[in-house]
Amino acid sequence: MVLLASANRDPSVFADPATFDLSRPNAHRHLAFSAGAHYCLGAGLARAEAAAALAGLLRRYARLRLAGTVTPRQSRVIRGPLRLPV
Repeated sequence: MVLLASANRDPSVFADPATFDLSRPNAHRHLAFSAGAHYCLGAGLARAEAAAALAGLLRRYARLRLAGTVTPRQSRVIRGPLRLPV
């Protein structure tokens, strides 16, 4: 069984892989859009959309902060928060 939730958590590739860090020097080496012949054709558009959405969110809510405990998703397929109070 392939464990998709383990992607991008290889300690030989990412220092402190459990920490979300967009500024790490090798952040581009993630597997979110696959690789090689299976590389996602929409990756560029997805990155542009994410950048625009995050910039707009932070512009409008400059004081946005974590406001409680993050509830992790209990899944073997998808990693991420189930609840993220801000």
